[in-house]
Amino acid sequence: MSNLKEILINKNICKSVWFMRQAGRYLPEFREIRLQNQNFINLCLNSELSSKITLQPINRFNLDSAIIFSDILMVPYALNQKVEFLKNHGPRLENFNLDKFLKNNDLDFIKKLKPVYKAIEITRKKLNKEKSLISFIGAPWTLLVYMIGVKQNKNEIDLEIINKKKNEIDLILEKLINYLCLHIENQVRAGADVVQIFDSWAGLIPQEDLNNFCYSPNSKIVEFCRKKEIPVICFPRGIKKNYKDFNNLVKPDGINIDYNIDPKWAKENLKDTVIQGGLNPKILLLPDEEIYSNTKKYLDAFKGLPYVFNLGHGMLPETNPDKVNKLIKFYREYQ
Repeated sequence: MSNLKEILINKNICKSVWFMRQAGRYLPEFREIRLQNQNFINLCLNSELSSKITLQPINRFNLDSAIIFSDILMVPYALNQKVEFLKNHGPRLENFNLDKFLKNNDLDFIKKLKPVYKAIEITRKKLNKEKSLISFIGAPWTLLVYMIGVKQNKNEIDLEIINKKKNEIDLILEKLINYLCLHIENQVRAGADVVQIFDSWAGLIPQEDLNNFCYSPNSKIVEFCRKKEIPVICFPRGIKKNYKDFNNLVKPDGINIDYNIDPKWAKENLKDTVIQGGLNPKILLLPDEEIYSNTKKYLDAFKGLPYVFNLGHGMLPETNPDKVNKLIKFYREYQ
């Protein structure tokens, strides 16, 4: 096992494994808590339960890192935009109001997120010192997509709205960058070692807008982390071979590849960074031998490089925890 923070700082070649959404619906112990806590936002604001959920996969699988149980949409919530999580639908945010958004301030923002920071404090005290505690944020673009409601489906956004409101959108992004940096700083102050930036909807950005909506906002946050000596992993999901430009321009300590990125291509093109992830979460629904053969593609491709074993997206709710256990054992024993 190896500390994720050390790997990201020193680019050392060590074995390390954790999974996105490792604390979630595939675990029966989580489902038990969720059944008694129907309001998802309130669950994220319950510091004791949030910490308990964070530690569930650590206790079950002895993973190398914990990632705090929270949600990227806690930021819009803290900026006074109503957020609901509806069963079989996902998140729903109230209509965006620019005037209301601009009236927010740092003190109120921090106050609303204090339970998240408290959960990190509790978790850091309970977590083995050798294990990293990961905090996270949604990238400005991804939060914007949710906040102004431009996502039409999984593969499309309403470009007409984006193009009509370019000046307004630039202002929102700049304000979000400031609040996100503040959120990172407070999570680290509470005890997080590493931050991951989830740009989940980066793949919906038109090629000509990638710099303005993806590279530049992520770069500003990464630069903030660099000045504060906070190790940072970026996950610009869905941008295909633009991963190379992203890595060269943003220069994160680590970069999580999605499952559409060929690991051999990543090895050849993503330099001076720690590569993380890649395995399709759906692979964990297959027979054991298929899980192992697909895993080997990543382990063989990144042999001799600093690589953190993870997925190319979050753990699926229908995943069998026994399969996860077998995968971790295979990974740790594989030479």
